Amino acid sequence: MAKIQMKTPLVEMDGDEMTRILWQMIKDELLLPFIDLKTEYYDLGLEYRNKTEDQVTIDSAEATKKYGVAVKCATITPNAARMTEYNLKEMWKSPNGTIRAALDGTVFRAPIQVKGIEPCVKNWKKPITLARHAYGDVYKNTEIKVPGAGRAELVFTAEDGTEIRETIHEFDGPGILQGIHNTDRSITSFARSCFSYALDTKQDLWFATKDTISKKYDHNFKDIFQDVFEREYKDKFDAAGLEYFYTLIDDAVARVMKTEGGFIWACKNYDGDVMSDMVSSACGSLAMMTSVLVSPDGVYEYEAAHGTVQRHYYKHLEGEETSTNSVATIFAWTGALRKRGELDQIPGLMEFADKLEKATLQTIEEGKMTKDLALITSCENVTVLNSQDFIRAIRETLESL
Repeated sequence: MAKIQMKTPLVEMDGDEMTRILWQMIKDELLLPFIDLKTEYYDLGLEYRNKTEDQVTIDSAEATKKYGVAVKCATITPNAARMTEYNLKEMWKSPNGTIRAALDGTVFRAPIQVKGIEPCVKNWKKPITLARHAYGDVYKNTEIKVPGAGRAELVFTAEDGTEIRETIHEFDGPGILQGIHNTDRSITSFARSCFSYALDTKQDLWFATKDTISKKYDHNFKDIFQDVFEREYKDKFDAAGLEYFYTLIDDAVARVMKTEGGFIWACKNYDGDVMSDMVSSACGSLAMMTSVLVSPDGVYEYEAAHGTVQRHYYKHLEGEETSTNSVATIFAWTGALRKRGELDQIPGLMEFADKLEKATLQTIEEGKMTKDLALITSCENVTVLNSQDFIRAIRETLESL
């Protein structure tokens, strides 16, 4: 059969460790035999990021703005141990954080549900998509270890020199302080990304904070969401038969446990971080979780929600066999290919993405899977496959469809 032709390149961001190995396997076995794959390649492996002083990450984000669709492998965010291991010039920032800031994007994560890997919450029939605001709050905090008694104040000094000053606490002994912030512009972008993605995926949208306690900080999120919805999206939601509603975060948690799923749950940065891990764990593992960064102006960057699988990589380097789950990385590629096909009006590319996802899930449902899934599946007569054989089994299924 003739390979599917592409018109516009995807931005391809290669990554680190075991996921980098899987990345190449997926391309060789599942993509290149079927697609005349066009990508603009960026090596976001830690060694090359160090060599370019992280310029390659910035360049990849700019390319994503240009082409509109990117696919990213998992990457290392270095700590002190990585500084020594990779002889780094400095402790480079998270590539995900750099790209999120450049695109002003929101992260949407959803579990990949498959027969035989049932959610712990038995009534979850459809995936719950977590929309995580990817700026500010505790991730951009300033902290002080208070040494002893004294007054802590929150001070804002305007450009004209005027001050707003509030007492935080009168300390009578040691303690701790934390200052967090966000911006109206970032919150507005978050809201627009959420409403646009809900329309794009035809799902209801929930938004939850704790505005009853945080009457200015969290309430500002609530007000901006409502304002953006009323001015820009209400008529579109009504026409699409979709619902937007706001609720308190504790009420949302209670409601989520009793729903069938199939909606988007928008959360502030920390809440989204925690709740996406809760949903993914309840549905199997982070290796069964899609993740897409969406900007307010419709730029998409697809990735796996998990890390670089360091432990398996060290085993791989020693020549040992690994059984590493590649599902989330495969779905990053299919998400990007489908969106590229949609934007460029290439039905064959969209159909291929659907077909590859179907083949991946069917392979698992037939009892052929990696070790992590074999430990939690309800399937009988399971065959545990190593990393490469699992991908090869998916290709066999794909060719049979």
